[in-house]
Amino acid sequence: MAKKIDTALGRAALTATQDALAAGGKPPRSEYGTAVRYLLQLLDEKAPGNSVEVRVPPFGAVQVVQGPKHTRGTPPNVIEMDAATWIAVATGTETWDAAAASGRVHASGIRAHLADLLPLRP
Repeated sequence: MAKKIDTALGRAALTATQDALAAGGKPPRSEYGTAVRYLLQLLDEKAPGNSVEVRVPPFGAVQVVQGPKHTRGTPPNVIEMDAATWIAVATGTETWDAAAASGRVHASGIRAHLADLLPLRP
């Protein structure tokens, strides 16, 4: 992760984003992005490493989980999902398995599974 997000700012953005999504609306892009990056930061703190890349376009990506390191090109273990799905699985609103079964989580590689690391505790 590039710049660390302040906990109070991250929690405020996450709450505002979850409220907007729950109401069926679309959160402001700046809050949406901050919420996504904050949760990616928490995942990085919980499972530091560089064997799995978690991508939430267009807001952010992070390499996590200890294991074999890759140095060039696409990592062998990649997880990608949209922002709403990331927020749902990271906060426990939806389980990893349910999101993956619905096809909203795209994962490749033998280590590309986050069920044991989620939900995060913001």
